[in-house]
Amino acid sequence: MRTEQEVMDLILKVANSDELIRGVLLSGSRADSSIPKDQYQDYDIGFAVTDMKPFFNNPTWVEEKFGKPLIMQMPETLRGSEDDGNFFYLMIFPDGVRIDLSFIFDEAYIDNGEPVVVLLDKDDGNGFFPPITIDEKYWNIKPPTALDYRSNCSNFWWCLNNVAKGIMRDELPYVMNMLHDAVRCNLHEMINWHIGLQYEFNISTGKDGKFFKKFLPPKLYTQYAASYSDGNYENIWNAVDVMCEMFPPLALSVAEHFGFSYHQDEENGMREYLKLVRDV
Repeated sequence: MRTEQEVMDLILKVANSDELIRGVLLSGSRADSSIPKDQYQDYDIGFAVTDMKPFFNNPTWVEEKFGKPLIMQMPETLRGSEDDGNFFYLMIFPDGVRIDLSFIFDEAYIDNGEPVVVLLDKDDGNGFFPPITIDEKYWNIKPPTALDYRSNCSNFWWCLNNVAKGIMRDELPYVMNMLHDAVRCNLHEMINWHIGLQYEFNISTGKDGKFFKKFLPPKLYTQYAASYSDGNYENIWNAVDVMCEMFPPLALSVAEHFGFSYHQDEENGMREYLKLVRDV
């Protein structure tokens, strides 16, 4: 696999060789100094251009400059969009390097509040780039409102009934979908709020909670890891038990901080129902 320096040198070489490309931005995890670097990180690159036409839906240009990828995706064409001021090429190369390359014509795409590093500005700040800031929009944990909290708790406990019924009906795809897309989604949100309290909500746990291990105490993270199951129904029941034990302390800590009400009757009712179904 190429080194980071080799990839960066190639990116800048391509940008410097084309007058239509006025600047280069690096975003994502490689622009965030708080995230440890590893060989699997993508290169999230933005080329700021004065004319989109030569680059729009033109994979031949990309292959000539960067080499032929093992696989390339162009999300803009998959969505059937027209030239709206931005275009993406997502590429994985034979050595494993992944480059997510966007061509940017509309300034609105540049500053979304996440970490950004300007690698090249041919106009020395007097051209394409507006002032770039990193602000609270980047942090993925927001303090909950009372309605957010109430909805989360209600959805967590209610959706468990669907998991239980699916198990008894031997509907494994439905069970796994409800367990992970519904119940786990609410568990993740509560974990995020709990972590957010410890850091005054100036933090990101990453996409889908990928940094939970970094922010949760080891014992709590071990408990969280045990909430994942294979397709064996007994193991799924055990995973449900883990979620049911993990959720209330987190929810109560959030409720205490914000002055919210935790509806113990919902927990009690669903626990009783789960026992009723499981003991059949």
